[in-house]
Amino acid sequence: MGLKVGVQVPSLDKVGIDFVRHAEELGIDSVWVPEAWMYDALTPVAYLAAVTDQVRLATGVVQLGTRSPAMLAMSSLAMQQLSGGRFILGIGTSGPQVMEGWHGVRFDRPVTRTSETIDIVRAIAAGDRLSYDGIVHKLPLPDSQGRSLRSPVAGADIPIYVASMGLANLRLTGAKADGWIGTAFMPETADVFLDPIRQGASESGRTLAEIELTTAVTLEFCDDAQEAGRRHANGYAFTIGAMGSSSTNFYNQAFGRQGFADPVAEVQRLWQEGHREQAAAAVPIEIGIGTNLLGTDADVLERLRLHRQCGIDTLRVGISTTDDNTRLDHLARLMDLVRRVNDELI
Repeated sequence: MGLKVGVQVPSLDKVGIDFVRHAEELGIDSVWVPEAWMYDALTPVAYLAAVTDQVRLATGVVQLGTRSPAMLAMSSLAMQQLSGGRFILGIGTSGPQVMEGWHGVRFDRPVTRTSETIDIVRAIAAGDRLSYDGIVHKLPLPDSQGRSLRSPVAGADIPIYVASMGLANLRLTGAKADGWIGTAFMPETADVFLDPIRQGASESGRTLAEIELTTAVTLEFCDDAQEAGRRHANGYAFTIGAMGSSSTNFYNQAFGRQGFADPVAEVQRLWQEGHREQAAAAVPIEIGIGTNLLGTDADVLERLRLHRQCGIDTLRVGISTTDDNTRLDHLARLMDLVRRVNDELI
């Protein structure tokens, strides 16, 4: 199949929707809608189902704990019907700051919650009568008037992709998920992520080839990849310093396993002490360059080759420009480079 390109929705206004429609004309494979503490992910997917024809439509990602597994299954069945079978349910556990601060839901047993959610969504989608005796979820509720129900509209296949960075969650991805939603990924240290996924797959009688591997990159065409890498590294200071508590930051743990434990700890310390500019300057430039597609056509082509060689199937691309025409021009330029890489594999 070769390397595929997905795009992250740049905005939910007319400009962003028009970009998605034009991106589909350029041959992209998928569209990914985020969910943080702004817009939800499912509503935009439903709208995009009405204005696109072929691209796959994915949540990237729905935060677990904000909806019951049954509600996720119901929404997924509706999305699959509305989109003509193009929907992907991307799920993730988020982190304690968002779940406990924004949603008021305890951030506990995230891997177990993910595993049980996958089981329940698949059971409902398959049309099974729902009965589940898990650790987080018990359905029907014990000592209640609840009944074991079956969905009258079941029967659709719901691909489930998991956003995972921690080792246990990566193994779970390999064991149960249809795809991996990767981030903080560098092809030079791919095995830090792919080995646990491969292990989980093997222990469940599967292979890594059965799991679609996706990772997020930002695209910026420019003449100086080093200068761009420095800017993008600076931008990681917020991720490293604020995206999690001092004891729970999955990004920091992932970068630590890729050889950046000491500098990441220093960035977090500086950020939390209020030294934001120093924190940004302390982020290694290798992180800015390694996680993105930056530079000339030749630079980007080499990064694409590295992603393909280590087994990545789909790049979820954000484009570093606010100009609408430039964004589409850069996407078209990227698509040409991706075709070159794929032609090399024939």
